[in-house]
Amino acid sequence: MTIGSLSTAGRPADYAEQVLATLATLVEPLSRTLPDDCEVVLHDLRRLPNSIVAIAGDVTGRSVGGPATDLLLRKAADGTIATTVGYETRRPDGRSLRSTTVVVRDTEGTAVAALCINADVMIWQAVKAIAEAMLPSEGPAEQAAQPQEEKFARDIDELAQHLLAEAIDVAGAPVDLMHKKHKIAVVNDLKDRGFFMLKESVGMAAQALHVTRFTVYNYLNELDNDELGK
Repeated sequence: MTIGSLSTAGRPADYAEQVLATLATLVEPLSRTLPDDCEVVLHDLRRLPNSIVAIAGDVTGRSVGGPATDLLLRKAADGTIATTVGYETRRPDGRSLRSTTVVVRDTEGTAVAALCINADVMIWQAVKAIAEAMLPSEGPAEQAAQPQEEKFARDIDELAQHLLAEAIDVAGAPVDLMHKKHKIAVVNDLKDRGFFMLKESVGMAAQALHVTRFTVYNYLNELDNDELGK
C-alpha cells in the first residue's frame, strides 16, 4: 500500500493508523538504502513524549518506546511542528547530524506522524576540509548557519533531566538562590519546551526547584492567567 492509495474515509483515528502502518513498512527499507551512518525513525505524535514506534539504523542510540527529542517536543508543544528538510543539528557530544523530518497530518490537519532521517556527517565534513585545503581559495566562504543542538534522549528520565537543566541554566541563578520570579521563569520555560507533557513532570519540577507540587501548579495557573489577560 502506498501513501497515495490511503482512503480518507472514516474517522481521523482510522486514517492515522493507516498512515502510521504504511510509514512503519518504509523504515527498514529506507535505512538499508541509505548509508550505514544514517538512521530512520518513526514517531507517533499521538503518543508524545514516548513517541518512537519504529527505528532502523543506529546513530543516536535510541529504540522503540523511546522519547521524542527536545526539539520535536518543543515544536509539538508550541504548535510549530512541520516538515523540515536538510537541517543541521549537533548532539551534545559535538557530532554533527544532517536531519530531515517529514510530518504527516490526518484528515483534520492534526499532525499524527513524523518520519525522521538522521545522518552522521562528521566523516563528510572531514573530507570537505581536506578538499578545501587542497583547492585554491575563491574568496571568503559564506557563513554557515549555526546548527541546533538536539537532545536524542534514550528514555524519559534522561530527557526530563536535560530539559530541567536547560531551563534552570537559562534562569541564570542557582536554585538555592532563586526567588519566586526566577522559579516562575523556569516553569514558563519548561512549559514552552513541552516538559509538562511528560509523566510525573510536576513532581520532577517541584523536586528540582525545591518547592511543592502545589506550588508548581500555582505557578502554572499564574502563567495561564497571564496569557488570558494579554
